Amino acid sequence: MSGPPPSTKVEDDLARLFSSIETKFKSTQLNNDSWYILALACLTASPDPEASSQLYTYLTSQPHYTTSDSRKALVRRLREVLVKSIPIIGVCKPIEAIVAISQVERPEDKDFTSTRENWQCDEANHERAMGWLRKVYTQNTSSTLGLFDAHKDFAWISTEITYGLYLSDRQVLGDTDTQLVTLSGMMMQNLKNESHWHIRGTRRIGVSKDDVQIIWDAIQGVAKHFGMKLHKVSTVDEVELDV
Repeated sequence: MSGPPPSTKVEDDLARLFSSIETKFKSTQLNNDSWYILALACLTASPDPEASSQLYTYLTSQPHYTTSDSRKALVRRLREVLVKSIPIIGVCKPIEAIVAISQVERPEDKDFTSTRENWQCDEANHERAMGWLRKVYTQNTSSTLGLFDAHKDFAWISTEITYGLYLSDRQVLGDTDTQLVTLSGMMMQNLKNESHWHIRGTRRIGVSKDDVQIIWDAIQGVAKHFGMKLHKVSTVDEVELDV
């Protein structure tokens, strides 16, 4: 038996915000599903991570998600956004977001799979981490990790945990979507250095300058919705000199 359908009501201002991001992404070379990766990462880092349930409701009202299997596939992607958000913004807001989503899921749509139950902090994990770090940071990898020479715990956390356990795992989200999670979370926190590094990193993994500008504009749009000013974040043009 199917459970009762979740509420189909999305707040008007959020519906307009989601539609705006979705429309912006149609003019990019990015995957059609990438827009909601950015949206969820931004919502999770915002003052209202519970609004993530509104994004889920908005998505599952679309024709692509009329079957339980399609909604399970969707929630696996959404869940991975939240897992990868943990080292970027902390654990509490992603928990708020996933609990909010779970409360509007139909019972038959619950997905009980897991991706990291067999994770080991071993040499293979380190190599995966360094492989992804080098893709994002290229020639700046050593100098960036060198910032932590006098604070070695941060270097270890960055490689073995942030990149090893979280960001280098590509079972669910690929390179560009992983970068969208990272950049969105950092920009939404108005982080000067990390935002610069990951605007640059998004360019370095092959996203065009025009598409990075659309990503940047979309993140700024979510911030504006919540009355947030991202005044410390470099422009795409400023970062381009460093690409």
